[in-house]
Amino acid sequence: ASASASAIQARSSSYNGDFGGSGGRRFSHSGNQLDGPITALRIRVNRYIVGLQVRYGKVWSAHVGGTGGNLEEVFLHPGESVIQVSGKYKKYLRKLVFVTDKGRYLSFGTDIGTSFSAVPLHPNTVLRFISGRAGSLIDAIGLHWDVYPSDCSSC
Repeated sequence: ASASASAIQARSSSYNGDFGGSGGRRFSHSGNQLDGPITALRIRVNRYIVGLQVRYGKVWSAHVGGTGGNLEEVFLHPGESVIQVSGKYKKYLRKLVFVTDKGRYLSFGTDIGTSFSAVPLHPNTVLRFISGRAGSLIDAIGLHWDVYPSDCSSC
């Protein structure tokens, strides 16, 4: 059974990134996806994406980045998932736009810099977790896609 599960995993997961600069320290929420699907976002914004925190199921990830700027918090609707992420960056992340399968556009930051747009490689997959580089700001972001968790009783 584990061999076929690995084969399924290999065909459904994909990655886009890193979008942004090379500064900061690496971070990854790979372990957080075990808490469930992405259910909310906390983004700290000034002229840059200063910091971010993601809620997986009912558990918030550790905050990454700085603590300045304005805190914006958005909750996804039950069963709603992120299916596209776009944004802009220069040396640091300047803008993030999360598009959901319910047609919502959750936009943070300023419209300055080089554009990027990320979508999953495989059909019926959603944003499962993020990674990247951060210091006092979010330097870069990576986006990891996979199937929506099948056992979501805790979500």
